[in-house]
Formats: sequence, C-alpha cells, structure tokens
Amino acid sequence: MITANNVTLRFGKRVLFEDVNIKFTAGNCYGLIGANGAGKSTFLKILSGDIEPSSGEITMKANARLSMLKQDHYEYDDINVITTVIMGNQKLYSVMKEREAIYMKEDFSDEDGIRAGVLEAEFAEMNGWDAESDAAILLNGLGIEKELHEKYMRELSGAEKVKVLLAQALFGNPDVLLLDEPTNHLDIEAIRWLEEFLINFENTVIVVSHDRYFLNKVCTHIADIDYGKIQLYVGNYDFWYESSQLVQRQMRESNKKKEDKIKELQEFIARFSANASKSKQATSRKKMLEKIELDEIKPSSRKYPYIDFKLDRDIGNDVLVVKNISKTIDGEKVLDNVSFTLTKEDKVAFVGDNSIGISTLFAILAGEIKPDSGEIKYGQTISTSYFPKDNSEYFKHDVTLLDWLREYSKEKDDTFVRSFLGRMLFSGEEGLKKANVISGGEKVRCMLAKMMLSGANLLILDQPTNHLDMESITALNNGLISYKGVLLFTSYDHQFVQTIANRIIEVKKDGIIDRKSTYDEYLDYSESARKTVNEI
Repeated sequence: MITANNVTLRFGKRVLFEDVNIKFTAGNCYGLIGANGAGKSTFLKILSGDIEPSSGEITMKANARLSMLKQDHYEYDDINVITTVIMGNQKLYSVMKEREAIYMKEDFSDEDGIRAGVLEAEFAEMNGWDAESDAAILLNGLGIEKELHEKYMRELSGAEKVKVLLAQALFGNPDVLLLDEPTNHLDIEAIRWLEEFLINFENTVIVVSHDRYFLNKVCTHIADIDYGKIQLYVGNYDFWYESSQLVQRQMRESNKKKEDKIKELQEFIARFSANASKSKQATSRKKMLEKIELDEIKPSSRKYPYIDFKLDRDIGNDVLVVKNISKTIDGEKVLDNVSFTLTKEDKVAFVGDNSIGISTLFAILAGEIKPDSGEIKYGQTISTSYFPKDNSEYFKHDVTLLDWLREYSKEKDDTFVRSFLGRMLFSGEEGLKKANVISGGEKVRCMLAKMMLSGANLLILDQPTNHLDMESITALNNGLISYKGVLLFTSYDHQFVQTIANRIIEVKKDGIIDRKSTYDEYLDYSESARKTVNEI
C-alpha cells in the first residue's frame, strides 16, 4: 500500500498538484490517466521518491519495497542482462555482491565468517538461490531468448533493452510497482504476457499507458488527473469513460431542470409580487428560489482534436496491385516476394515483428524508395497520402506552423489554413510556433492536418499513434473508422487496430499472411496455428 497525503507540487507560480489525497491498496491495478502535461509521469516520480513534493508526504507500509520501470536505456550498458534484471531488487543485489566479495577473499577471518552467516540468512530469506532462474523466467516471458541472458546490455537492440528493464521492474515481487508506458516497443506476445502477469500480480500496481485496450485488460481502478486533482474510479478505462461522461451528462440535465424551475419561479414572482392576494405565494417562491443551487460543472483539461478525412474523388474499382515486391537493406532481406491486391472497401492493418519490413513496404508504396524487384500499380482514380514513422524531415525549416501547413494547402488564405490548425489544437498564437521546435505529439497532429488537406482516397499510416495522448488517439481512431477511403496502417495500439481494420496482413521476412478478419479474430487464428504446430 502507498498513500499520498496532502501532496502539492509547485514549479514557480505553476501548481501541478494541490492537496492530493489518495490511497493505493494491495491487490489492485490503478491506471493513472490525464491529458498531456497533466503530470502523470511526474506523479509517479513523486510516489517513487525521485521528486520531492512542495508539501505533503508519501507513506508506505514498513519494509515495503517499491519498484519503478526505468526510462534510461543506457544506464546498464556495461552490465549483463541477467544481472540487470536482478538489480531490480537492490537489497538482494547488494547482499549478493557483498557475499561474493567475502568468499573471494584469500584471508577469510572470523569476522568474515560471522558476516557471511548473516548474509547467507538474508540471501535465503529473499529467495536468492532462485534469483537467476526467476530473472530468466521473466526474460523468457517477455521474449528475451536464453542466448541473450549473459550478453551485455549494450549488445541488445532498443526494443530488447526495454524488455529487460521491464523484467527488472517486475523482478522480486515488489510491494508497489510503478510502470510508465510499459507496452511501448513491446510486441504482441510480450504485451499479452505482461497483461497476464499484472492480472495475477497480488500487490499494488500503478500504471501510466496510452493503450486503452491494455488499461481495460489489467486495471481494477482508474486514477484521473484533471486540474491538479486526482479522482479515483472503480473499474477499467471504459468504465471510467462511461461513468465520467454519465456524471457530466447527469449534472447538465440536473442544471437544465433547475434552470427551468428558476425561470418558472422568477416569472411567477415578477407577475404576482405586486398582487396582494398572491403576495404570500410570491414570497414563498422567493425562498424556494434562494435555495436552488446549480451544480458547478468544471470543464475538463482534456482537449480532443477534430480529425475528419474527406475524399476529393470517389474510388474506382481498381485500387492497388502489388506484385512480388522484394527489398534488401544493409545486407538483410526485409521483404521477399510480397504480393496483394486491394479493393475499395479495404482497411488493412499490417502487423508482425518485422517492423522494418512494414516501414519499408509503406515507403515503397508511397514512392519514397524503390523495391529491388517487383512492381506496384495504382488505379487511375487513386490519390495517396503518407504518414511515415519518422517525420523529422518534414520539420527542419524555421517557419511558423501556419506557413508550414499553407505549403500543403491548395487554399492559401490565412483563415482557411488556421481553421485546420485549430482543429488540431493549434489555435491563436499556437499557430505561430516554429515547426522545427515543436514536440513529437505536435508533429503528429501537424502531419494529420496535412493529410486531411490532401483529400486523398488512400491513406498510408506508419505508427500514427506514437507520441499522441489518449484524447488524440481517440479522435484519430474515430476519424479513421469514419473514413470512406482505403487505408493501410500499422499500430501497436490493440483497440485502434481492432476497431478500424477489416483485413490483416502479417509481414514476415519470407512473405506475408493475408486474412480478411478483425484483429482479434486474426490473433485467435494465429494462436490456434501455433498450437497446431507445437502439437505436431
């Protein structure tokens, strides 16, 4: 259990949190949500002790151990993988190192013997004999194969490092587990494994995530940060969303009824206050009027962009034919004889571990690079717009966002261009920000505004949910569900893929698997196929 007591955090005149009182108890998983800048990661750092609050305190039960997912992927570069995981329990690791140092001594003294006995007892109490096997189980579950366990962290890829640091946070059954975006860069199998781990975890979990499906799967409670306060809701993310919307709706309806009653009383008082026979009734209604109080409805700090892709031209019967596309990058074949044909009803999610292959295929389809072999043929009616995973090349120039977006607009008028910036939450002076200094999330919103202006009837989106907050992901999700054109996209967001795609293509290094189905149906199919192979 961990508790925040009257916690306030100020940065100069800005108050990020004020008088926050909240208790997180064992056996529950709390999803910490809020708009970008609301302070989700900062609050986790307050709970972990990395940041001291301006006032108030964080308390935890005696001898409880807290573990937090580390964000520095280079901190352990000179340490091997298995040791990095064990370092998640710093007390156990310290005992192991001291114990090892004593046994390495050539002149072993009586004092050393006594100390070694104490360390052996502590080592056994903390299940030290099982430390390496426990660490290996976590690594294997997250997809880090045994041959990597003794390698140095610097030898691993970025995605592999993320998994090791996650295993480190999970190691040793911590009493309080703090996870900031734990599903970032995880493949589907690793996310599924983590979901099951957290569902069965018996202690306290507090997690920040933009993955709505993940929050729905693992959370028992939602802690909502809004205007420096934290409101606790029982249930998962969908329950929070429905209940918070219901409360707002009920308050608006209640106020509407009160406003109607106020109007009715005011009209009666105005009509009969001067009438002697009605004066008592008018006085009575004045007292009734004084007792009516409207509920204070605070607007949320959350802001949803307006995303709506319109087609400048209807789609004909011929959309796209891809024949035998192959591509080798740095000596490694990432695409091998890829072929498929699109119809005008297709919204295709490209999935699988071969993210380089998917990005390469999208770049080929967008005309950014050429395949080594094969051909692509678009129908005469098709116009495309491309969202690359790395959009930094688009934002190198020192121009305002207004001038940046104007470059991609047929209509150059300030008012017209500003209207599209406003839809993407760049209103007023925000539109005069310089394009080369904006954040990752702001770049994504600019790219989406550019795509909306294109009027394209075929969109290619490579990880468009990266860097977006929950509100922007929801808006983009709804915009693509409503989109009338053809869609090719990839995303790690389960709910995003499940609610948009009607066709799944898994890109492997030796070809593709192509199925007309929802994402969940495809995952069930893949699981069944794997089980069949294992049984054989």
